[in-house]
Amino acid sequence: MKVYFNRPQRLAQLVAANTSVIVAGRRTGKTDSIAAPFMLRNMQRMKGSTGGIVVPTYKHGLTNTIPGLLAAWRRWGLVEGIHFVIGKKRPKGFGEPITPVADNEHVISFYNGSQAVVISQDRPGSANSLTLSWILVDEAKFIDYRKLKEEVLPANGGIKSHFGRHSCNHSMLVLSDMPQTSRGSWFLHYRERMDPELIAAIEAAVYEIYRLKQKVREFTAKGVAPPDYLQAHIRRLDRRLNQMRSVAVYYREYSSIENLQLLGENYIRQMKRDLTPLTFQTSILCRRIGIAKDGFYSCLREEHKYEAVDNGYLDSLGYDFDPSAIDSRADADLDPLAPLCIGMDYNANINWIVAGQPDPANARRFNIIRSFYVKYDRKIPELIADFCTHYAHHANKTVVYYYDSTALGSNYAVNNQDIFWTVCHEFERWGWRVEPVYLGNPMPHHEKYLLINSALAGRERLVPMINRSANQDLILALQAAGVRQGRNGWEKNKAGEKLPESEEDPLELRTDGTDAADTLLIGALRFPFRDFCPVSIAGAV
Repeated sequence: MKVYFNRPQRLAQLVAANTSVIVAGRRTGKTDSIAAPFMLRNMQRMKGSTGGIVVPTYKHGLTNTIPGLLAAWRRWGLVEGIHFVIGKKRPKGFGEPITPVADNEHVISFYNGSQAVVISQDRPGSANSLTLSWILVDEAKFIDYRKLKEEVLPANGGIKSHFGRHSCNHSMLVLSDMPQTSRGSWFLHYRERMDPELIAAIEAAVYEIYRLKQKVREFTAKGVAPPDYLQAHIRRLDRRLNQMRSVAVYYREYSSIENLQLLGENYIRQMKRDLTPLTFQTSILCRRIGIAKDGFYSCLREEHKYEAVDNGYLDSLGYDFDPSAIDSRADADLDPLAPLCIGMDYNANINWIVAGQPDPANARRFNIIRSFYVKYDRKIPELIADFCTHYAHHANKTVVYYYDSTALGSNYAVNNQDIFWTVCHEFERWGWRVEPVYLGNPMPHHEKYLLINSALAGRERLVPMINRSANQDLILALQAAGVRQGRNGWEKNKAGEKLPESEEDPLELRTDGTDAADTLLIGALRFPFRDFCPVSIAGAV
């Protein structure tokens, strides 16, 4: 079977260093044609070995990593049930692993006894008691390096008595696009650990072995036995190549343009149009971007972001599921008995809802659990429809709607009614009850700046926390929000908010979404929802 691999994929497979770190833009085929061959090589060459697939969350592994791996294997002729099974007891006739695991629920079992365990960092203890011969780290920019170093790396010692002769024993493959934060940059230092001369020697040895094997094939084609010295030389080169690979560190950065032959120019143009400039620079062009340490939300840190996925619900979906089944039932930070607090922002071209709740387990935290936006011809009714669809299974159909005077008397984002009436009407049409809370005129920027940054610094009654995976666009907008000196003090730089959208300046990056978050946080800090909710609801919280 002929299989196409682009240049980054071929080099990663041919160099086959013991430690490989590939930082590449989206759609360069990292999972499909770098991770899948890496796993296949390790499980076939090290019969009965155990490897680890490290993912930031079980949801990511279930929806991104595992489907990509299995799709590649199936395309190459491997058949589920014959060559591998996932999440099941290994069938009769399959080999046994050297170190079996107690539960096969999160295990890919291979026909020769090899196995791969899905290790998700949101599952405490998922790496306990494992003896690993290799690890694959996917979406490394979201990996907590401290947990990786303490829980997984010590387990990657391999079984030297069985696999010590293999250069892929104790191997590690790290995959990611370019990180946007310092915390997610832990793997970039591998660039300094790579020895370019050693990598060049490996590449030369690979080519020389290929050249000599071509000579062997030429002799065979003529019906002549290849000289013994030629075969012996190939074996010596193989041993040296194996030794070099076993100590090599390979680091490469690639943009998505490397896979242009398959992606096409239109994909790159579309990504430039649809993504924020920062995301395009990092996720597509794979450029290292310095992270600004100032801005309107100057106290926002990585510590304010968290992940919260209900893995029990995801487990119930199995490995073959409809993606539309992932709704609020998969949100582990959602209190089903409590109302949902929302702040909104209204604009002719983009409208936002930012939703939050006080953390039921920590009275000091206020969680921004999810954000929604619609653009252009999709207006407030469609926005509220998206919200109600996601939270269709939420037990308490009450929204605490924080709003200020900008929602009154305006109709540029709706039809012939003002925004406040439209929001309440649409929620009621979907069967929700609205508890409106009027905040008055918008808070002056300098007061808002002091209040929200004071809350982020832990000096207010509540500390805002943001669900990372449910607020990706909002987080980028918060990080990009500028600050300038106004007449009364610091104010948010909203100069570009009314400009036409362009490829370099999409609406999602602007301050509209951050204004919705401001409204929510001001309401939560100054008007906590327990103060005015019905007694039955407040008592249930």
